Amino acid sequence: MRVAIATSGRFHVLDLARELNALGHDVVLYSYLPVKRALRFGLPASCQRSLLLHVLPLIALLRVAPRRARARLNWWLLRTIDMLVARALEPCDVFIGMSGLCVLSCITARCKYGARVLLERGSTHILRQKEILEKLGGGRVADFDVERELAGYNLADLIVVPSLHAEDSFLRYGFDKQKIFRNPYGVDLEMFPATAVPATREPVAIYVGAWTYQKGCDLWGRVLERIPGLRLIHVGARGDAPMPVSGNFAHVDPVNQWDLLKYYAKAHVCVQASRQEGLSLVLIQALACGLPVVCSDQTGGRDLLQILQDDELVQVFPGDNLDALCSCIRRGMDFALARRGMRSLPEQQRRQLTWRAYGERYSRRLNELVVGRSSSSPRS
Repeated sequence: MRVAIATSGRFHVLDLARELNALGHDVVLYSYLPVKRALRFGLPASCQRSLLLHVLPLIALLRVAPRRARARLNWWLLRTIDMLVARALEPCDVFIGMSGLCVLSCITARCKYGARVLLERGSTHILRQKEILEKLGGGRVADFDVERELAGYNLADLIVVPSLHAEDSFLRYGFDKQKIFRNPYGVDLEMFPATAVPATREPVAIYVGAWTYQKGCDLWGRVLERIPGLRLIHVGARGDAPMPVSGNFAHVDPVNQWDLLKYYAKAHVCVQASRQEGLSLVLIQALACGLPVVCSDQTGGRDLLQILQDDELVQVFPGDNLDALCSCIRRGMDFALARRGMRSLPEQQRRQLTWRAYGERYSRRLNELVVGRSSSSPRS
């Protein structure tokens, strides 16, 4: 099956392209990522069509522009990539595009090649996301972003989401459940192997991600007050939320994905208190390393619990509920501190969290959509 994939650079799409290619599909990825960057994710150069040279001036301008101009420049970047993909698009049976990016390219794939169109939405429905962000009083979703998202939704044969709560948000806005394909993300088990229980008996939690209100980071100051002795390691960018003033808080600037292992190895529990999320990849990484996770019901935690069927490894609390968050952290620490030796998941559970399992679910759905059967489709 010929599969075209268009992205503005989201890395889970590189994993998707690699896995579909490995499963026998004829994959072409259109993006502005350097070829060497995608090669690091295991995607052969023959599967790549880099648009970098065409959009390099816009990317450079976006990086130096004042904040007030970035939204409009980003809009121009997305429109330009969309037009370039539409112009460069080769014959395909399936077109997989990123929501907010692909509109003209979706139309081209369908009208020119008769392709089925899937739209990757890594978060909740755009109107639900807009509602959440406006309640926080922080980031605002621009009207032109809403327009592009909604246009893409209307063009798609399937909307692909990573989590139950993202699926629920589309159902809330009247989407037919048959038009939604829920497929939780995966993890590279070689990059995130099992780790040993930390030698320290001092309880250590880790949070990986931007320090923002959207991620629930304003709750952490009160958490550290309520749980004396708890240490928190934050790995990620500084954002709009205030950082705790505490000797038990340590901040680390963003690191490459392959460098996260050493930080997971230092912690007992991984915590994600997000108010708005699709499916947090760091939760899957932490689980692969053997850490129990504590997460809000807006992170994809329900999906991970559904997969692992273990409420000691995955605890889900209602978003913004400080009491429940603290209770789950305490329970997670009791479980973590009682463990000894290597922290590893049973092999069957680990396999369900892999990118290969993610790709196989995707491949089956593509075959059902295009050729009406669930067996693998060889290159054609």
